[in-house]
Amino acid sequence: MLKTQRGAVGAKETQHRRSRRRERGRFPFPTGCQNLRSAPAGPTPRQGGDFPSQSRPGAALPSLPGLPLGQQATIKGVSSFSAEQEAQALRKAMKGFGTDEDAIIEVLTKLNVSQRQQVLITYKSSIGRDLIDDLKSELSGHFERVIIGMMTPTTMYDVHELRRAMKGGGTDEGCLIEILASRTNDEIRRINENYKLQYGRTLEEDIVSDTSSMFRRVLVSLATGNRDEGTYVDDALAQQDAQCLYEAGENRWGTDEVQFMAILCTRNRYHLLRVFDVYRGIADKDITDSIKSEMSGDLEDALLAVVKCIRNKPAYFAERLYKSMKGLGTDDSTLIRVMVSRCEIDMLDIRREFLAMYGKSLYSFIKGDCSGDYRKVLLRLCGGED
Repeated sequence: MLKTQRGAVGAKETQHRRSRRRERGRFPFPTGCQNLRSAPAGPTPRQGGDFPSQSRPGAALPSLPGLPLGQQATIKGVSSFSAEQEAQALRKAMKGFGTDEDAIIEVLTKLNVSQRQQVLITYKSSIGRDLIDDLKSELSGHFERVIIGMMTPTTMYDVHELRRAMKGGGTDEGCLIEILASRTNDEIRRINENYKLQYGRTLEEDIVSDTSSMFRRVLVSLATGNRDEGTYVDDALAQQDAQCLYEAGENRWGTDEVQFMAILCTRNRYHLLRVFDVYRGIADKDITDSIKSEMSGDLEDALLAVVKCIRNKPAYFAERLYKSMKGLGTDDSTLIRVMVSRCEIDMLDIRREFLAMYGKSLYSFIKGDCSGDYRKVLLRLCGGED
């Protein structure tokens, strides 16, 4: 569900815009933070003590270095399969009068995205028809969007969602924030490469033309895919970063949003977890509470998303799913995007966080909020009841 543009910036952002802006694209630091150092690179083990182990949603989960991608997936693919056989099964489900939606769901939800691409190629070579075209002609509505999303390579799915969020008369700011705040550097770089190939212009160009002010600058920063992804924690720098965040917000009249962006959008995860811990001691409040009081509108949403993804990415997605279904109406775009994009990565973790945060299972929420074939396929992506 597209949101209308919320406005150039929030009221507080407008009120406290700083007249001493430096040239665009740089990260100026406020008085007292000119000597801010970059966190050292390299494989040095993280230092500065253990990270906070709060049990509340959004707290840092234990790090599991080297955990294979997709180990917490609900859709893992099958160990051996015949692309020819699956292609013929799909053709049979769509051939003649009527469509066997259950058969389509059965075939596509047992395969992973790589296997579906093999079926896509085999379908055309064996049957002489385009599988995507056939699916679009036979399916409709939200069910079609889920199925076509599953048939789209992972990076291209993000590319299409980002473009959808910016084209037309409105902007889906939530989609832009979600993707850019949650993807890894490598994922962001692949998105940038494929976006340019697909649309003949860069992702940054579209962001700049479709958003404004500090919100735009945060998105541009995230879209570079240049966050430090090391594990080193410089405790002295963490103390300095926490103090700079305090001086940029709670301890001054007005807010230096650039300072928040410079630290939150570039430092590595382990370093920021330490910064957040130190910040609580300095400000006597959580960094998220300071962002809520100091920022507003899309800028607030973007920086909160960054912090939540740093702390606990599955919990962030659990919250996105909950908000997409709670109350009257459903934000189907968000629901579909999260279910399709995370089912082969960390859906089991998301389910666990959802249950802990809201006292109900993700499965039961989907079951109560959706219907028909749309509900059936989402429940398969969810993977089961908790």
